[in-house]
Amino acid sequence: MELEQKLTRLKEWITQCDNIVFFGGAGVSTESGIPDFRSENGIFSAVSEYGYRPEIILSHSFFVAHPDIFFQYYKKNLLYPDAQPNDCHKALAKLEEMGKCKAVITQNIDNLHQKGGSRTVLELHGTLYRNYCLRCGKEFSLEYVTKEEGITRCDACGGIVRPDVVLYEEGLNQQIMEDALRYIAQAEMLIVGGTSLNVYPAAGLLQYFRGTHLVVINKSSTNVDKKADLVIAENIGEVFRKVVLE
Repeated sequence: MELEQKLTRLKEWITQCDNIVFFGGAGVSTESGIPDFRSENGIFSAVSEYGYRPEIILSHSFFVAHPDIFFQYYKKNLLYPDAQPNDCHKALAKLEEMGKCKAVITQNIDNLHQKGGSRTVLELHGTLYRNYCLRCGKEFSLEYVTKEEGITRCDACGGIVRPDVVLYEEGLNQQIMEDALRYIAQAEMLIVGGTSLNVYPAAGLLQYFRGTHLVVINKSSTNVDKKADLVIAENIGEVFRKVVLE
């Protein structure tokens, strides 16, 4: 099937469906200038200047043992406060406003779906935009965290302020997982975009989809392509611009 035919079919399905759920990953944000993790130019491809692999630095045990290195790496490599929503984020917000998109389930931690206007966003891996003191629990904004280099300290008690993200070795929020499962199980149409579906347990949520149309929009192949009703190997922002925004 030619690309134009695929786009036409996707547009028809979106017009027909009033219970759409979107499940997305790092590829959604690359068009906003935020690198993904595992591609050739991703965050994990660079050799760390600190002598540890990025996956080790971003683990719970490393954070506890070496908070100084953790914060140096995290503030240098994971924060993109000037990034702006792209056409994918904007299109999903428009679909929600139309009453069609019931939830955005994201593996991203960059807050771009909210910036783009989406209200029902389930952040499986947390967000860099919430931070809290490990000692007293006080919450802080990203602006507070980025004011200074090094370890972020609480202005109330001096405790370490960490981002509310899921590090390696940490479990996902069970309530968010249950909500995501419910949305996917009830969806008429599930659009999977910008993710290779290699990260579990998040990727395992797709097995609960029982709806009519499973659509995959991803530049590389995924392990659900064979099950999908439609696979579009193009830039996700461009696809959503043509199908929803134009």
